[in-house]
Parts: sequence; structure tokens; C-alpha cells
Amino acid sequence: MRVLAICALGLALAAPIARAEGERAGDFDYYVLALSWSPGWCATDGAGRGAAQCDPANDASFVLHGLWPQDEAGYPSYCRTTARDPSRAQSAAMEDIMGSDGAAWYQWKKHGRCAGLSAAEYYATARAAYESIEIPQVFKALPKDVRLPAKVVEEAFLEANPGLTRDGITITCAEGRIQEARICLTRDLTPRKCGADVIRDCTMTNALMERVR
Repeated sequence: MRVLAICALGLALAAPIARAEGERAGDFDYYVLALSWSPGWCATDGAGRGAAQCDPANDASFVLHGLWPQDEAGYPSYCRTTARDPSRAQSAAMEDIMGSDGAAWYQWKKHGRCAGLSAAEYYATARAAYESIEIPQVFKALPKDVRLPAKVVEEAFLEANPGLTRDGITITCAEGRIQEARICLTRDLTPRKCGADVIRDCTMTNALMERVR
């Protein structure tokens, strides 16, 4: 029983910490910029849905998953705010970097409301954060499927973005694939050290990255 209890504690400490939903908007410490590897999502989920970002003509590589208000430990979600929800046109305008207006709307609903900004300001901040990070050239048009250590992806981001440090970016994996690059930013979008619950690098040595189609 003692061994089981210790194992359970270890799992709890390793898991992301979410605060209770419905916190007050604007009450957070920093942002996590989540960049999703689009070819991987398309291979496992998106193509089957007919997602526009999976159209080969779009050549999507790392796309904006979201800009998430984060605390030093844990994160708020579905916050209370007096800000009006974005219009369909405002969400649709984010398709070029987020893949769809539905993705933009969901990110506003779960995370954007916590930023203490209007919908227009949140979308503009998310775009500015995305544009502040240089996607490594090798990943912009990956010509074939590759298997590589996750740390190689991190190294590429560090080389392309001299302002980043190793404790300010984490690479995640799912189902044997590179999933996301998560970069920690201050509220004014300057790179910073991630909280302990965000720094959980994937340790895979042969993670799959599907080619950009």
C-alpha cells in the first residue's frame, strides 16, 4: 500500500495543475504560447474531420494552438469576464495562424477570457506572441517524415530564437509523435522561465514528425 501511495503521489505531482474554473479575469502570472505541429494533428485527427488546415495547399507546420494565461503553479480557465465574446468575423480572421475559426473561438472561451482583455485585444496579443517566435526553417517545409529526439526540436527553436532559454521552452509528445512546442512569455510577451509544472520535456528519442504536406 505504501508503494501504491508513493506512486500515486508521483503521478499527481507530474500532472498539470488546474485551478477551479471560473476565476476572475486578468488574475494570472504569465503566458504559455502553445504551438501545435499541424501535420501530426492532421494525421491522427484533423484530416478525418476535413479540417482546412490539413489541406496540402496550406502547407501548415507549427500553428498557434493557443495563448494561455498561466500561474506560477496551475492555470485559470473559463474565467468570469465582462468582455463581450468575439464576433464570427474576428474568430475567422485568426484562421491563418490557428487553422480554423472554431479553434480560435474555443481558445477564447477557455483561455482568452482569463486574460482580462477584450476579445479583439486577446486575439491581437495571441497573434503578436505567435509572430514573436521564429519557426525553425527546417520545420517550415519538412519534406519527409522523420523520427528524431524531442530535444532536437527544442535545440532548433533555441537556435532560431536567441532570446529563448532551455527553461523557457518545453516540447511535448503524444502517441509517439511530436505534439507541441510550449514557450513561456511574460505578460508583455518577453521570453521567461516556465513554472515547474510546465517544464516537462518529452524524453522520446525517436518521436515522429510527419512531413509538411
